[in-house]
Amino acid sequence: MQTKLTITSPDDWHLHLRSAEILTKVLPYTSRHFKRAIVMPNLQPPVMTASDANLYRQEIEAAIPAEHSFTPLMVLYLTEQTDPKDVKKGFLAGDLAAVKLYPAGATTNSDAGVKNIEKIYPVLEVMQEIGMPFLVHGEVVDADIDIFDREAVFIDQKLIPIRKQFPNLKIVFEHITTKEGVDYVSSCEENTGATITTHHLVINRNAMLVGGIQPHYYCLPVAKRELHRLALVDAATSGDSRFFLGTDSAPHLAHFKEAECGCAGVFNVANTMPILAQVFESEGKLDNLEKFTSLNGPNFYNLAINQGKMTLIRSDQAQPIPADVVTDGGPIKVFDPKMPIHWQVASMS
Repeated sequence: MQTKLTITSPDDWHLHLRSAEILTKVLPYTSRHFKRAIVMPNLQPPVMTASDANLYRQEIEAAIPAEHSFTPLMVLYLTEQTDPKDVKKGFLAGDLAAVKLYPAGATTNSDAGVKNIEKIYPVLEVMQEIGMPFLVHGEVVDADIDIFDREAVFIDQKLIPIRKQFPNLKIVFEHITTKEGVDYVSSCEENTGATITTHHLVINRNAMLVGGIQPHYYCLPVAKRELHRLALVDAATSGDSRFFLGTDSAPHLAHFKEAECGCAGVFNVANTMPILAQVFESEGKLDNLEKFTSLNGPNFYNLAINQGKMTLIRSDQAQPIPADVVTDGGPIKVFDPKMPIHWQVASMS
């Protein structure tokens, strides 16, 4: 049995950091283990211009612990009024790494998102021209579509037409949760990738619904049936360059999740790497962990591979779940994977 693994330092290609006190409390959990992260722009108010992104970057950089080396990669929140010139200028200046599509009403703080996809075509035209990644929250929000079918319907109704219209646009299908999502990305020869979250690799919808409502397993997109989880595991552990890690770690104060109308989001970044090592070990694919966490993402984004290394070690005893994050407003609960985790991060360089 392998008990030690050294990989290239990983990145997180989908992360929520929030702002103010929550940012300062959760950021060290990311910067301790990850060299870079694509930072989601769905704040209140959203990050809608390159100027907004620069201000948010400054807030993040001010909160990075002095002993950590971490680079936030900023993302613009796409609306039907987004200025293509601002997008192009921000990307070419290095201020923006990508633009994010939130269908209006699809998830947390998405009310300002897009209702009519065709209205953003001028922005997508420019992004295709300059090679800027288009990050997609892939769910339709029609009231007559079952929440468990939103992703599959989005592929047929929205994603396939976008790909046909913009064949050279770099698209990241974010936090995929279905076999249909895996199959679609696998069918694309180039310019299409997908992020997969930590929690969707280890839970299915039973975690949220069996034995009473479990609000700390409620996320968007919601976890699906076991057959979909298995498809995600196969994709993530395969080494296929189209799939890479995006934790979608999304912190909420516990009382906002344990409410009558609870928030969607899982805070998993505190124990992501040990969980992933356990998943890849279970599949006999530890050799592919580095591709999923450290190589595939930079290659898709045309960025340099990190120079540092991370070493993980395996213990005979299962490791405890990290303690809750303490804030003035209350705790943020760390994701419980509902399985023994024997791995831990031993060192970073």
